[in-house]
Amino acid sequence: MTESGFRVAVIGAGASGIATGIALMRAGIEDFAILEKASDLGGTWRDNSYPGLSCDVPSHLYRFSFAPNPDWTSHYSPGAEIQAYVRKVARDFDVERYIRYDSEVTRAVFEKGRWRLSGAQGELGLFDAVISATGVLHHPVYPDIAGLDRFAGSCFHSSRWDHGADLRGARVGIIGTGSTAIQILPAIVDEVAHVSLFQRTAQWIFDLPNPEIPEEKRARFRDHPEEMDALYAHLAARFNATFAAAVVGENQAALAEVTQACKDNLANNVHDPDLRARLTPDYRVGCKRLIVSDRFYPAIQKPNAALVDTAIDRIEPGGVRTVDGILHPLDVLVCATGFDPHAFVRPMTVIGRDGLSLERAWAEGNEAYRSVAIPDFPNFFLLGGPNSPIGNFSFLMTIETQLAYVMQLLELLRQGRAREVAPSHAATRAFNAELKASMSGTVWVTGCRSWYIDRNGNVASWPWTFERFQADLERPVLADFDMR
Repeated sequence: MTESGFRVAVIGAGASGIATGIALMRAGIEDFAILEKASDLGGTWRDNSYPGLSCDVPSHLYRFSFAPNPDWTSHYSPGAEIQAYVRKVARDFDVERYIRYDSEVTRAVFEKGRWRLSGAQGELGLFDAVISATGVLHHPVYPDIAGLDRFAGSCFHSSRWDHGADLRGARVGIIGTGSTAIQILPAIVDEVAHVSLFQRTAQWIFDLPNPEIPEEKRARFRDHPEEMDALYAHLAARFNATFAAAVVGENQAALAEVTQACKDNLANNVHDPDLRARLTPDYRVGCKRLIVSDRFYPAIQKPNAALVDTAIDRIEPGGVRTVDGILHPLDVLVCATGFDPHAFVRPMTVIGRDGLSLERAWAEGNEAYRSVAIPDFPNFFLLGGPNSPIGNFSFLMTIETQLAYVMQLLELLRQGRAREVAPSHAATRAFNAELKASMSGTVWVTGCRSWYIDRNGNVASWPWTFERFQADLERPVLADFDMR
């Protein structure tokens, strides 16, 4: 393979796809295409537009390291600002000219040393390498409740918000109590006639205000961009050394501090003993993704809000009926029931060496080498793959770390030092065996149902510190790869 004939496909034009395009351009790789199934970029920040949407990572940490933004308006950015930021980065770095919109990849087949990609619209091309940037929170999950399709009012998933549904004076039901529901309820409670929050599992909530960033400070950042870099480094060190380390068992003092803060938040801000009891989780703080909000507890205690923790029996045209026989009449029903973070490239069909499908390779669970590559699938790389660090810190930092690693493997291919690069089975088995053994020290295995756990009961996160993640992916250990 020669440098002049090297062609790369990037699947997805969300934040990770945009970062990949920039990295390819910086490496001097101009023959690439970013294949995006939708008609716009942005990924999860394009798809989600529900009321109250904001990031739970500080604005000056949730950004690309190479693209500081002085214009964030609040400490935790609203979703629309993040979407505008991703769009601006794509424009500023001239990436959008590489994006092919409305080009969903449905099939990728490795044949004769190259990847043949195709979609509903036909052939998408032959590529020497593929980088999957399809995201984690991408495939919406709807509740498995009888009668969902019979509801007579407006019914939609939170990531497919129906902005035509008039909430003014409406009776609204929200199914779910994750971060999304906790953001939606305070945003709509003063507009609706009544809102019912249907809770299966109570959540620990960390009391965190979201103040505006004053214009004077934003102006200061514009004039002194080095101060944004210093803030980025400070926030990264604080988050990665405290909560990110705490959930993997490396900082018990920090976990104890967060635990006490969540308990105090509940005790001090929910006044009715019965409601407080029903909002008290029965699992350890951090077992599920921690929710941050200073608005939810006041909102759920308003006269027109109700917490419904009786199990749902079925959904009827007029509302939700719980197992105690009570019908909760509704005009609008919102399914804030999250995503399938374990789908990765699915439902795309991926066929590697000797006709091996990714579905068969992952029949007993999603496994990759250091989260980015899979045996028998040469020159196919994952951003945000199995066991990538996920949680209450910047996923963009995870992506940038993985991308720098993948770019080193791409350079081997581009220089012609190898035509095919894939991790060996032995190295992948060893990595995953160590990973699973280390998972026992994390808070995720202490007894709760969470989206960190896949259908086979495996925790799909990184069981070590973020510092180890960065060290492990600093440079490839070529002895761990099958290079042909």
